[in-house]
Amino acid sequence: MEMMTKQHLVQQNGFLDIEVDPSLDLSSEIIKLKKEKKAVILAHYYQESEIQDIADFVGDSLQLSQAAAKTEADMIAFAGVHFMAETAKILSPQKKVLIPDLKAGCSLSDSCPAPLFAKFKEKYPDHIVVSYVNCSAELKTLTDICCTSSNAVHVINSIPKDRGIIFAPDKNLGAYLEKTTGRNMVLWNGACMVHEIFSRERIVKLMHRHPEAKVIAHPECEEAVLQLADYIGSTSGLLNYTIKSEAKEFIVVTEAGILHQMQKANPGKDFIPAPPNNHCSCNECPHMKRNTLEKLYLCLKYEIPEINLSEKVITDARTCINRMLEISDKAGLKI
Repeated sequence: MEMMTKQHLVQQNGFLDIEVDPSLDLSSEIIKLKKEKKAVILAHYYQESEIQDIADFVGDSLQLSQAAAKTEADMIAFAGVHFMAETAKILSPQKKVLIPDLKAGCSLSDSCPAPLFAKFKEKYPDHIVVSYVNCSAELKTLTDICCTSSNAVHVINSIPKDRGIIFAPDKNLGAYLEKTTGRNMVLWNGACMVHEIFSRERIVKLMHRHPEAKVIAHPECEEAVLQLADYIGSTSGLLNYTIKSEAKEFIVVTEAGILHQMQKANPGKDFIPAPPNNHCSCNECPHMKRNTLEKLYLCLKYEIPEINLSEKVITDARTCINRMLEISDKAGLKI
Protein backbone atom coordinates (compact mmCIF):
# COMPACT_ATOMS: atom_id res chain seq x y z
CA MET A 1 0.00 0.00 0.00
CA GLU A 2 1.36 3.41 -0.99
CA MET A 3 2.34 5.77 1.83
CA MET A 4 -0.03 8.49 0.61
CA THR A 5 -2.95 6.06 0.72
CA LYS A 6 -2.03 4.98 4.25
CA GLN A 7 -1.72 8.57 5.38
CA HIS A 8 -5.11 9.35 3.85
CA LEU A 9 -6.70 6.47 5.78
CA VAL A 10 -5.21 7.77 9.01
CA GLN A 11 -6.38 11.32 8.32
CA GLN A 12 -9.87 10.06 7.54
CA ASN A 13 -10.31 7.50 10.33
CA GLY A 14 -7.60 8.24 12.89
CA PHE A 15 -6.18 4.77 12.30
CA LEU A 16 -5.23 2.43 9.45
CA ASP A 17 -8.53 0.89 8.38
CA ILE A 18 -7.01 -2.14 6.65
CA GLU A 19 -8.43 -5.63 6.82
CA VAL A 20 -6.29 -7.94 8.94
CA ASP A 21 -6.05 -11.67 8.20
CA PRO A 22 -8.34 -13.22 10.85
CA SER A 23 -6.10 -16.30 11.07
CA LEU A 24 -3.18 -14.24 12.39
CA ASP A 25 -2.16 -14.65 16.00
CA LEU A 26 -2.06 -10.92 16.61
CA SER A 27 -0.26 -11.12 19.94
CA SER A 28 2.56 -13.18 18.41
CA GLU A 29 2.76 -10.92 15.35
CA ILE A 30 2.94 -7.80 17.53
CA ILE A 31 5.76 -9.30 19.59
CA LYS A 32 7.66 -10.16 16.37
CA LEU A 33 7.21 -6.65 15.00
CA LYS A 34 8.30 -5.15 18.30
CA LYS A 35 11.59 -7.09 18.16
CA GLU A 36 12.18 -6.35 14.48
CA LYS A 37 11.65 -2.63 14.89
CA LYS A 38 13.36 -2.30 18.27
CA ALA A 39 10.13 -0.94 19.70
CA VAL A 40 8.67 -0.77 23.18
CA ILE A 41 4.94 -1.13 23.83
CA LEU A 42 3.32 0.95 26.57
CA ALA A 43 -0.19 0.26 27.82
CA HIS A 44 -2.17 2.39 30.22
CA TYR A 45 -4.09 0.68 33.02
CA TYR A 46 -7.35 1.50 31.24
CA GLN A 47 -6.56 -0.48 28.08
CA GLU A 48 -8.21 -3.79 27.22
CA SER A 49 -6.63 -6.70 29.11
CA GLU A 50 -5.28 -8.34 25.93
CA ILE A 51 -3.25 -5.19 25.19
CA GLN A 52 -2.01 -4.92 28.77
CA ASP A 53 -0.82 -8.53 28.64
CA ILE A 54 1.54 -8.01 25.68
CA ALA A 55 2.88 -4.60 26.76
CA ASP A 56 6.44 -4.09 27.98
CA PHE A 57 5.19 -1.61 30.57
CA VAL A 58 1.73 -1.13 32.09
CA GLY A 59 1.02 1.84 34.32
CA ASP A 60 -0.01 5.49 34.66
CA SER A 61 0.75 7.79 31.74
CA LEU A 62 3.81 9.62 33.08
CA GLN A 63 5.31 6.45 34.57
CA LEU A 64 5.06 4.83 31.16
CA SER A 65 6.72 7.74 29.36
CA GLN A 66 9.55 7.80 31.88
CA ALA A 67 10.07 4.05 31.55
CA ALA A 68 10.19 4.31 27.76
CA ALA A 69 12.69 7.17 27.90
CA LYS A 70 15.09 4.96 29.85
CA THR A 71 15.02 2.15 27.29
CA GLU A 72 17.22 1.82 24.21
CA ALA A 73 14.16 1.41 22.02
CA ASP A 74 14.02 3.36 18.75
CA MET A 75 10.24 3.37 18.67
CA ILE A 76 7.42 3.74 21.22
CA ALA A 77 3.95 2.37 20.57
CA PHE A 78 1.69 3.97 23.17
CA ALA A 79 -1.63 2.21 23.75
CA GLY A 80 -3.34 5.04 25.55
CA VAL A 81 -4.82 8.39 24.60
CA HIS A 82 -3.37 11.26 22.59
CA PHE A 83 -1.96 13.44 25.39
CA MET A 84 -0.10 10.40 26.79
CA ALA A 85 1.66 9.77 23.49
CA GLU A 86 2.51 13.48 23.36
CA THR A 87 4.11 13.22 26.80
CA ALA A 88 6.17 10.26 25.58
CA LYS A 89 7.36 12.37 22.64
CA ILE A 90 8.23 15.26 24.96
CA LEU A 91 10.37 12.97 27.13
CA SER A 92 11.83 11.02 24.19
CA PRO A 93 12.03 13.48 21.26
CA GLN A 94 14.59 11.33 19.43
CA LYS A 95 12.27 8.31 19.36
CA LYS A 96 9.47 7.65 16.90
CA VAL A 97 6.21 7.66 18.90
CA LEU A 98 3.17 5.84 17.55
CA ILE A 99 -0.42 5.61 18.76
CA PRO A 100 -2.85 2.98 17.43
CA ASP A 101 -5.67 5.50 16.96
CA LEU A 102 -5.13 9.24 16.63
CA LYS A 103 -8.74 9.83 17.64
CA ALA A 104 -8.16 8.23 21.04
CA GLY A 105 -8.60 11.57 22.75
CA CYS A 106 -9.44 12.57 26.30
CA SER A 107 -12.50 14.42 27.56
CA LEU A 108 -10.44 16.04 30.31
CA SER A 109 -7.68 17.23 27.99
CA ASP A 110 -10.25 18.42 25.44
CA SER A 111 -12.08 20.42 28.13
CA CYS A 112 -9.16 22.86 28.31
CA PRO A 113 -8.18 24.17 24.85
CA ALA A 114 -4.84 25.97 25.04
CA PRO A 115 -5.96 29.19 23.24
CA LEU A 116 -8.89 29.65 25.65
CA PHE A 117 -6.70 28.89 28.64
CA ALA A 118 -4.10 31.43 27.48
CA LYS A 119 -6.75 34.17 27.61
CA PHE A 120 -7.99 32.91 30.98
CA LYS A 121 -4.44 32.95 32.34
CA GLU A 122 -4.06 36.65 31.38
CA LYS A 123 -6.62 37.53 34.07
CA TYR A 124 -4.25 36.26 36.78
CA PRO A 125 -0.77 37.48 35.75
CA ASP A 126 0.80 36.87 39.18
CA HIS A 127 -0.53 33.33 39.60
CA ILE A 128 1.49 30.16 39.19
CA VAL A 129 -0.10 27.69 36.79
CA VAL A 130 -0.21 24.06 37.93
CA SER A 131 -1.57 21.63 35.37
CA TYR A 132 -2.46 18.00 35.82
CA VAL A 133 -0.35 15.87 33.48
CA ASN A 134 -3.60 14.75 31.79
CA CYS A 135 -3.54 17.69 29.40
CA SER A 136 -2.31 18.54 25.93
CA ALA A 137 1.27 19.40 25.02
CA GLU A 138 0.07 22.92 24.16
CA LEU A 139 -1.39 23.39 27.63
CA LYS A 140 1.87 22.19 29.16
CA THR A 141 3.65 25.04 27.33
CA LEU A 142 1.43 27.46 29.30
CA THR A 143 2.10 25.70 32.60
CA ASP A 144 4.67 26.51 35.30
CA ILE A 145 4.56 23.17 37.12
CA CYS A 146 2.98 19.91 36.04
CA CYS A 147 1.63 17.36 38.53
CA THR A 148 0.24 13.86 38.75
CA SER A 149 -2.53 12.71 41.05
CA SER A 150 0.11 11.05 43.25
CA ASN A 151 2.37 14.10 43.71
CA ALA A 152 -0.15 16.95 43.34
CA VAL A 153 -0.34 17.66 47.09
CA HIS A 154 3.46 18.02 47.28
CA VAL A 155 3.50 20.28 44.22
CA ILE A 156 0.84 22.59 45.69
CA ASN A 157 2.56 22.64 49.09
CA SER A 158 5.87 23.59 47.43
CA ILE A 159 4.41 26.90 46.21
CA PRO A 160 4.78 29.88 48.61
CA LYS A 161 1.52 30.61 50.38
CA ASP A 162 1.55 34.22 49.26
CA ARG A 163 1.39 33.18 45.60
CA GLY A 164 -1.88 32.61 43.83
CA ILE A 165 -2.39 29.35 41.94
CA ILE A 166 -4.36 28.48 38.83
CA PHE A 167 -5.10 24.76 38.67
CA ALA A 168 -6.04 23.14 35.37
CA PRO A 169 -7.74 21.31 33.82
CA ASP A 170 -9.59 19.11 36.36
CA LYS A 171 -11.95 20.96 38.71
CA ASN A 172 -12.60 17.82 40.78
CA LEU A 173 -8.93 17.10 41.41
CA GLY A 174 -8.49 20.82 42.09
CA ALA A 175 -11.30 20.81 44.67
CA TYR A 176 -9.79 17.74 46.32
CA LEU A 177 -6.40 19.51 46.50
CA GLU A 178 -7.98 22.64 47.98
CA LYS A 179 -9.54 20.51 50.72
CA THR A 180 -6.34 18.53 51.32
CA THR A 181 -3.86 21.43 51.29
CA GLY A 182 -6.06 24.25 52.58
CA ARG A 183 -5.08 26.42 49.60
CA ASN A 184 -7.63 28.46 47.67
CA MET A 185 -6.99 28.14 43.95
CA VAL A 186 -8.49 29.41 40.72
CA LEU A 187 -9.88 26.27 39.11
CA TRP A 188 -10.38 25.73 35.40
CA ASN A 189 -13.81 24.19 34.81
CA GLY A 190 -12.74 20.89 33.22
CA ALA A 191 -13.48 17.26 34.09
CA CYS A 192 -13.05 13.64 33.04
CA MET A 193 -16.27 12.16 31.64
CA VAL A 194 -15.49 8.75 33.19
CA HIS A 195 -14.96 10.02 36.72
CA GLU A 196 -17.82 12.53 36.57
CA ILE A 197 -20.62 10.04 35.96
CA PHE A 198 -20.19 7.65 38.88
CA SER A 199 -23.47 7.30 40.72
CA ARG A 200 -23.26 7.98 44.46
CA GLU A 201 -26.66 6.36 44.93
CA ARG A 202 -25.67 3.14 43.15
CA ILE A 203 -22.34 2.99 45.00
CA VAL A 204 -24.17 3.31 48.34
CA LYS A 205 -26.38 0.39 47.32
CA LEU A 206 -23.28 -1.64 46.49
CA MET A 207 -21.83 -0.78 49.91
CA HIS A 208 -24.96 -2.16 51.60
CA ARG A 209 -24.70 -5.39 49.58
CA HIS A 210 -20.97 -5.67 50.33
CA PRO A 211 -20.54 -4.28 53.87
CA GLU A 212 -16.96 -5.58 54.22
CA ALA A 213 -15.76 -4.04 50.95
CA LYS A 214 -13.35 -1.11 50.93
CA VAL A 215 -14.32 1.76 48.64
CA ILE A 216 -11.32 3.09 46.73
CA ALA A 217 -11.61 6.13 44.45
CA HIS A 218 -9.58 8.33 42.13
CA PRO A 219 -9.47 12.04 43.08
CA GLU A 220 -10.87 13.00 39.68
CA CYS A 221 -14.27 11.90 41.05
CA GLU A 222 -16.79 14.40 42.36
CA GLU A 223 -16.73 15.31 46.05
CA ALA A 224 -20.02 13.51 46.79
CA VAL A 225 -18.44 10.26 45.59
CA LEU A 226 -15.08 10.85 47.30
CA GLN A 227 -16.91 11.21 50.64
CA LEU A 228 -17.74 7.50 50.43
CA ALA A 229 -14.14 6.38 49.93
CA ASP A 230 -11.96 4.53 52.42
CA TYR A 231 -8.96 5.43 50.27
CA ILE A 232 -8.39 8.10 47.61
CA GLY A 233 -5.40 7.88 45.30
CA SER A 234 -3.90 7.70 41.84
CA THR A 235 -4.50 4.65 39.67
CA SER A 236 -1.17 3.17 40.80
CA GLY A 237 -2.02 4.16 44.37
CA LEU A 238 -5.32 2.30 44.19
CA LEU A 239 -3.56 -0.81 42.85
CA ASN A 240 -0.93 -0.69 45.59
CA TYR A 241 -3.62 -0.20 48.25
CA THR A 242 -5.38 -3.40 47.17
CA ILE A 243 -2.10 -5.31 47.42
CA LYS A 244 -1.26 -4.04 50.91
CA SER A 245 -4.79 -4.11 52.34
CA GLU A 246 -6.03 -7.14 54.26
CA ALA A 247 -9.53 -6.56 52.89
CA LYS A 248 -10.90 -9.22 50.54
CA GLU A 249 -13.41 -7.05 48.67
CA PHE A 250 -13.07 -3.66 46.98
CA ILE A 251 -15.49 -1.33 45.25
CA VAL A 252 -13.32 0.37 42.65
CA VAL A 253 -14.32 3.91 41.66
CA THR A 254 -12.24 4.56 38.57
CA GLU A 255 -12.09 3.28 34.98
CA ALA A 256 -12.74 -0.46 34.99
CA GLY A 257 -9.60 -1.35 33.01
CA ILE A 258 -7.54 -1.28 36.22
CA LEU A 259 -9.44 -4.30 37.55
CA HIS A 260 -7.34 -6.57 35.30
CA GLN A 261 -4.12 -5.62 37.09
CA MET A 262 -5.83 -5.73 40.49
CA GLN A 263 -7.06 -9.25 39.85
CA LYS A 264 -3.65 -10.38 38.58
CA ALA A 265 -1.95 -8.98 41.68
CA ASN A 266 -4.60 -10.26 44.10
CA PRO A 267 -5.96 -13.64 42.95
CA GLY A 268 -7.75 -14.24 46.26
CA LYS A 269 -9.63 -10.94 46.34
CA ASP A 270 -12.80 -9.64 44.68
CA PHE A 271 -13.09 -6.36 42.80
CA ILE A 272 -16.42 -4.71 42.04
CA PRO A 273 -16.50 -1.90 39.44
CA ALA A 274 -18.44 1.11 40.66
CA PRO A 275 -21.41 1.80 38.37
CA PRO A 276 -22.10 5.05 36.51
CA ASN A 277 -25.42 6.87 36.50
CA ASN A 278 -26.58 5.09 33.34
CA HIS A 279 -27.61 1.51 32.62
CA CYS A 280 -24.08 0.12 32.39
CA SER A 281 -22.68 -2.13 35.11
CA CYS A 282 -19.22 -0.54 34.97
CA ASN A 283 -17.62 2.67 33.78
CA GLU A 284 -15.26 2.51 30.79
CA CYS A 285 -13.51 5.25 28.83
CA PRO A 286 -14.64 5.11 25.19
CA HIS A 287 -11.46 6.90 24.09
CA MET A 288 -9.17 4.34 25.74
CA LYS A 289 -11.18 1.52 24.23
CA ARG A 290 -10.62 2.85 20.69
CA ASN A 291 -7.28 1.03 20.79
CA THR A 292 -7.43 -2.62 19.77
CA LEU A 293 -4.93 -5.40 19.06
CA GLU A 294 -5.64 -5.00 15.33
CA LYS A 295 -4.86 -1.28 15.41
CA LEU A 296 -1.72 -1.86 17.50
CA TYR A 297 -0.54 -4.49 14.99
CA LEU A 298 -1.14 -2.20 12.00
CA CYS A 299 0.46 0.81 13.67
CA LEU A 300 3.64 -1.19 14.39
CA LYS A 301 3.69 -2.76 10.92
CA TYR A 302 3.29 0.49 8.97
CA GLU A 303 4.68 2.88 11.64
CA ILE A 304 1.70 5.23 11.58
CA PRO A 305 -0.12 7.12 13.07
CA GLU A 306 2.92 8.98 14.40
CA ILE A 307 2.98 11.74 17.01
CA ASN A 308 4.89 14.82 15.84
CA LEU A 309 5.55 17.95 17.90
CA SER A 310 7.63 21.02 17.10
CA GLU A 311 10.95 21.50 18.86
CA LYS A 312 9.56 24.60 20.58
CA VAL A 313 6.54 22.75 21.97
CA ILE A 314 8.76 19.91 23.17
CA THR A 315 11.19 22.32 24.87
CA ASP A 316 8.51 24.53 26.45
CA ALA A 317 6.36 21.61 27.58
CA ARG A 318 9.33 19.81 29.08
CA THR A 319 10.02 22.74 31.44
CA CYS A 320 6.92 22.21 33.60
CA ILE A 321 7.57 18.45 33.77
CA ASN A 322 11.17 19.06 34.87
CA ARG A 323 9.98 21.39 37.64
CA MET A 324 7.57 18.73 38.85
CA LEU A 325 10.31 16.09 38.85
CA GLU A 326 12.61 18.37 40.87
CA ILE A 327 9.89 18.87 43.50
CA SER A 328 9.18 15.14 43.61
CA ASP A 329 12.88 14.29 43.96
CA LYS A 330 13.25 16.69 46.89
CA ALA A 331 10.23 15.13 48.58
CA GLY A 332 11.59 11.63 47.96
CA LEU A 333 8.53 10.69 45.91
CA LYS A 334 8.32 7.99 43.28
CA ILE A 335 6.19 8.87 40.29
